Amino acid sequence: MSDHDTSLRTPIVAVLGHVDHGKTSLLDKIRGSAVSEGEAGAITQHIGATAVPLETIADMAGDLVKVEDFDLPGLLFIDTPGHHSFSTLRSRGGALADIAILVVDVNDGFQPQTEEALDILQRTGTPFVVAANKADTTPGWNPNENSPIKPSYDAQSDTARQRLDENLYEIIGQLSDDGFSADLYWRVQNFQKNIGVVPCSALTGEGVPDILAVLMGLSQRFMKAEMEIDVAGPGEGTVLEVKDQQGFGATLDVVVYDGTIHEGDQIVVGGVNEPIVTEIRALLQPQPNAEIRVENRFERVDAVAAAAGVKIAAPDLDDAMAGAPVRVVRDRDVDDVIKEVKAELAEIEVDTEEEGVVVKADTLGSLEAMANALQEAEVPILRAEVGDVAPRDIAVAGTAREPEHTVILGFNVEVLPDAERELEQSEVTLFHDDVIYQLVEDYEEHVAEMQRAQQETILDKIVRPARFQILDDHTFRQSDPAVVGVEIMSGTIKNNTNVAKFDNNEPDRVGELSGIQAQGDDVEEARAGERVSVAIDGPTVGRQIEEGDELWIELPEKHAKILEQELNEEIPADELEALSGYLNKRRKRDPFWGK
Repeated sequence: MSDHDTSLRTPIVAVLGHVDHGKTSLLDKIRGSAVSEGEAGAITQHIGATAVPLETIADMAGDLVKVEDFDLPGLLFIDTPGHHSFSTLRSRGGALADIAILVVDVNDGFQPQTEEALDILQRTGTPFVVAANKADTTPGWNPNENSPIKPSYDAQSDTARQRLDENLYEIIGQLSDDGFSADLYWRVQNFQKNIGVVPCSALTGEGVPDILAVLMGLSQRFMKAEMEIDVAGPGEGTVLEVKDQQGFGATLDVVVYDGTIHEGDQIVVGGVNEPIVTEIRALLQPQPNAEIRVENRFERVDAVAAAAGVKIAAPDLDDAMAGAPVRVVRDRDVDDVIKEVKAELAEIEVDTEEEGVVVKADTLGSLEAMANALQEAEVPILRAEVGDVAPRDIAVAGTAREPEHTVILGFNVEVLPDAERELEQSEVTLFHDDVIYQLVEDYEEHVAEMQRAQQETILDKIVRPARFQILDDHTFRQSDPAVVGVEIMSGTIKNNTNVAKFDNNEPDRVGELSGIQAQGDDVEEARAGERVSVAIDGPTVGRQIEEGDELWIELPEKHAKILEQELNEEIPADELEALSGYLNKRRKRDPFWGK
C-alpha cells in the first residue's frame, strides 16, 4: 500500500449510561453547541451518527483543544445512546465504538445499567471517560454556560464545591470497587492507567468542552495507529438497523469503519440464515438541515468513506441482521468475502443446549451480551436468534421438557401480532425488557417461584414426621377408636396418618390417626408443644398402647428420603428433629433406610 492511500479516520464515539442519567441530553448538547459554534456546514448529520470536525471541537473547547496538536479529523458520535447500541455494535472482533462516554448522574451515582455498561467496557477493553452529569443541580451552584469545568468549579462557593466533591468521590469510589482507578480528570497524569471523571451539565454546557478535549486527547494518544485506514480500500461496516424505507423496501443503516462504499458496489451482509450477496442501488445521507418534507429527507451520494453513517438501499435485505457485518466485494472473490462474513458471525455464535430457554434480541451484539449474562447465571439456552418474537419461537419454547424452560426471554424486541395470540393460548411465559440484568433477574425469580410452589405441593402430599406422648390419666376411651390426650414433642401430626411405636428400633404400626381435637374443636393438624386429644383406630389402651408411651407418625421410606434430601430447608427445626430421631432409630437396624 503506498503512503498516499493511508489516512486517519474519525474515531467512533458511543454514549453509555443508566436510563435518565442524561445520555441523550449530552449528545444533543454536543450537537447543538457544534451547530451554533460553527457555521451550519461544520457539523454533518449522518445516518445514525453525527460528525463533529476538529475545527468545530476546537471552537467549542476553547483553550483546551488546539487544532495544531491533532491530526485526527474530529469525532463521529453514534446517535443511539446507551450501551444497547454499544454492545450490539461490533467491528471485527471488538466493539464498533473506539471510545466511549459513560454518563453518570452525579446525584444518583452508579445504577444497575451503569454497572452493566462498565462490564461491557471492561470486556471489550474500550477506553472511556466518565461524564458526571447534572453538576448544575448541586445546591448553591452558579452556572457558567458552556464554560470548561475547572474555572466554573473554582468559581463556586465552598459549600457548593464540597457538596459536588462528596458526590464525585462517591462515583470515584464506585469505579474503584469495579477495579478502575479513577480521579477528577484534571488530576489524571496517565489516562492509560486512570479513568478521567469530568463533572459536567448537559443543561448548561459546563464541562462539555472538557469531555471533547479528553476524547480527542485519548484518541490522539492511544488510537492513532488504529485510525490508520486505506481509504480507497473496499468498505467495511456494521449494520445499526434494518428499516423499511418508502420507495426502497428494506434498507440498512450502517456505520462504515474502514475503506469506502460506492453506489453499485457488490456487498455481502450477515443474514438470519445465510450471508446475503446483493448490489447497492443507492447510498442515502440525511439532507443538510433536513427539509421537513418526508420524501426529501435523504439525498443520494455516490460514495462514503470511513468513518461515516449511511443508509444502503439494495435488493434482498429483508433477512439482514442488526449488528451484522457488511463488506464490499470489489476486486475480490465473492466466496472469500462470504467466508469472512461467516467467520465474523461465527465469533458471535451462541452455544446452545438440547434443553433450555429461547432467547430473542434486537441485534447480534445484544444477543451475545444476553448469552454471556445467562451463561454466568447458569441458564441453558435452547435457541438464540435476532428478531422479534414470532409464532415459531412459541412453538419451540412450548416443547421444553422442564417447566422452567417453557420461557422466551426477549431483549429490546416486539411480539408479532400472530405470536401474541399464540402466546395467550400456550403455556409459554414471555419476559421482555431492555435491561439485560433485569431480564435475567426476572427469570431467576420466576424459577424460584415455581420451585417454591412445587415444594409446597410436595409438602402437602408428604407425611410429616412427629413424635408425641400419651399423657397420664388422659384415656377418654379405650378402643374403637382409642381416644387419648397427647403432648406433641416435635413435628406435626395430621389426620389419616399411621401411628407407630418403636420396639427395639423396629416400628410397630399400632393404628391410624383418625381425629384431632384441640379445646373441644376438630382440627386438621397439631404442632410441637400443643396438647390435644387424638382418636386412633386400631389399638386398645392397656394392650397395644399405654399411658406414657412415646408414639411416632409412621413415615413411608420414600417420604423420609424426600424430606431429608430435598425439603430439609422447607420444614421447621422441630420437624427436622422428629425426622432425625425417626431416621436414627430406623438406621440402627438398617443403615441404608431412606437413603
